[in-house]
Amino acid sequence: MGEVVPVEGGTAPVGPDPHPDEHVRFARYRREFAEVAPEDAVALVRRVLGDPDRAMAGSAVCEHLDRRAAELLTDPGFPDWHRELAGVVAVDGFAARRLADWALARAMELDEPWEAEQLLSASNWLQLRTAERGSSAAALTVLAGGGRTRRIRNVAADRLRQVRQVRRLR
Repeated sequence: MGEVVPVEGGTAPVGPDPHPDEHVRFARYRREFAEVAPEDAVALVRRVLGDPDRAMAGSAVCEHLDRRAAELLTDPGFPDWHRELAGVVAVDGFAARRLADWALARAMELDEPWEAEQLLSASNWLQLRTAERGSSAAALTVLAGGGRTRRIRNVAADRLRQVRQVRRLR
């Protein structure tokens, strides 16, 4: 029968059709991203972004970006990784925005220069991620006062209190 890939509710065959069901392709892309060598990742991102289902392809790429960026966030290799991918993901607005969000997350994490307006205009995803996990008192202050949603503002304010308390105990 050929290769099968896991999908929600079981498995599905990967047949000779170059454009099988998008759920099957998504599962295959996830597996490929999980197994790709770092030096081959850019080519895989380029290939996946060429999929006819652009929303599904962008989701698969963003899942990869999230995993890899989290691994590299404070690593000296992050800037080169970011530069390599920036041109490739520029064809997909969602993936390009996510990559930019990760660059801003890195700047905040490493206390590099960034502007409050960058964070206030960033995606809800980055604002909430920063509010929930951030350690930058400056970023949390910005979000507590001007985050896009009430949830982001409240979570940031709570997190800011925690960060300040930890710093006082040191």
